[in-house]
This record gives sequence, structure tokens and C-alpha cells, in this order.
Amino acid sequence: MHPELTTWIDLLLRWTHVFAGIMWVGATFYFTWLDGRFEELAKEPEKADGEKKFVWMVHSGGFYAVEKQKVPKLMPATLHWFRWEAAITWLSGMLLFGMLYWHGKLLTSLEESATDRLRTLFPGCTGPVWLNPALNFMTDHYLIVSFILILLGWTVYDLLWGKVFKNDKVGVIVSFFLVVALALFACVAFPGRGAYMQLGAMFGTIMAANVWMRILPAQRRMVAALKAGQPANVAEGARAKTRSKHNTFIVFPVVFIMISNHYSSTYGSPHNWLILSAMVLGGWIAASIVRRA
Repeated sequence: MHPELTTWIDLLLRWTHVFAGIMWVGATFYFTWLDGRFEELAKEPEKADGEKKFVWMVHSGGFYAVEKQKVPKLMPATLHWFRWEAAITWLSGMLLFGMLYWHGKLLTSLEESATDRLRTLFPGCTGPVWLNPALNFMTDHYLIVSFILILLGWTVYDLLWGKVFKNDKVGVIVSFFLVVALALFACVAFPGRGAYMQLGAMFGTIMAANVWMRILPAQRRMVAALKAGQPANVAEGARAKTRSKHNTFIVFPVVFIMISNHYSSTYGSPHNWLILSAMVLGGWIAASIVRRA
């Protein structure tokens, strides 16, 4: 492909990816903020006249009154969905990742093997006999390893949070240790910048899959029940809300990863996996603060 054409495709994909991401994340945090205001309203005493509780807002000279339905009801007006922002963000991001890191081979290095990276991270490390063939396989088949990790990331996350974890605190602790292990593995398997982008692709895939495979199907079933004159399953709504909550935590590390390629002292550090792990934890803490704001 002609280098100039590649540059323009790169620019178009980045522009689309960033702008769609702004729309997706902005809508997510808007509804997160809105939900917080309704939780505050729920704590206020009921008014004697039974007046409904609204969240009042003003923007661009317009005034808005928003009501939250505790029990969903089918309304005659057009129902607005928020879904294509997630799909376009993920698709443009994966196309960009594929073009630069798979096809462009930025996930591999001619100067350094996975064995070399392991010894850089842990000087003097030799490991068991089977380790070198495994590291050589990762170096020679980086695309397969990358693709499998993306699939496993969503599969493991969905299994743990959908079937295993019953306590959020336990889930967060276990998830963080899994992220640390993943960061270490990625920084051994791939060059630093590629390792960071690999985790970004995995986190972004989890976020998009949450929207399209867990949140939207639940919402569609709830709407279908209302159209059929049946009560909506609010438990499904609660599970969908949990996945949306997870996305607000995941997006902070994803944005850090997106801008990290401008700072070689992060991915280029001998301690890059520790830096990435710390930034993930910092992002989660920041998300918890923002969600309460």
C-alpha cells in the first residue's frame, strides 16, 4: 500500500475512533451522573401532593426536566437507543490496531525477542526448560497470540462477573491481580508500546461486548415484554446497569493507554508492566470518584 494512502487511512481511523469514543464515553458518564442525581432524589421525603421528582437541567439556553421510571412503562414516543457510538469506536479502533500492530508488525520486534524482554524485566532470569520454546512461539506467532488474548479477555471477564463473582470487592481484587498478570505477560510477549495497545484492544473489546452482548439484549427483552403487555424483568435491567458501571471504570485505563504512545517513559520503561498496572488502578480510583461527583 502506498505510504501516503496509509497515512490518510490512519488519520481517518484515528479521527473516527476518537470522536466516536467521545460520544460513547460522554453519553455513558452523562447517564451515570443522571443516575446519581436520581439516587439523591430518592433519599428526599415524598411530597404531600405526590408531585413527581425530576432532575432539572439547563444547557444552551434550554431547560430540561428528566424523570426516571422505577417501573418501566411503554411510551408512545420514539425510543432512543445508544449503541452505534460503541460499535463505531470499537470497529475503528480494531481496524487501526490491525493495520498498525498486526499488518504493520508493531507487535513484534526484529531486535528483541520475548526471551530478551523477559531478561530485561527480570535480569538473570532463565526459567524452566519449557519457557524458551514458549517465548519463541510468542515471538514467531505474535498475531495468533494477540488474537487469542482478545478473545480470552472477554470470555474470562464475562464468565467471572457473570457466573463466579458474588461479591464486588472480591471481584475487584481478583480482577486487578489478573490485570497485573496480563500486563506482565503482554510486556514479555510484545514490545512495550505494542503490549500497551494489546491491553487497550482487550479492554475496548470488553466494553463493546458489554454493550452489544449484555446491555442491549437485556434492554430489548424488557422493551419486548412491555410491548406484549407484560411487566419488564427489572433484574435484567440491574445486570445491564452493572456492565455499564464496569465500562465507566474500564474507560479510564483505556484513555491512558490511548495517549501513552506519546510518552516513551511509560511503555519503554523496564518496569512498564508495573506502570501499566498502577495506571489501571489509578484509573479505577479516579472512576470511583467521578461516579460519586
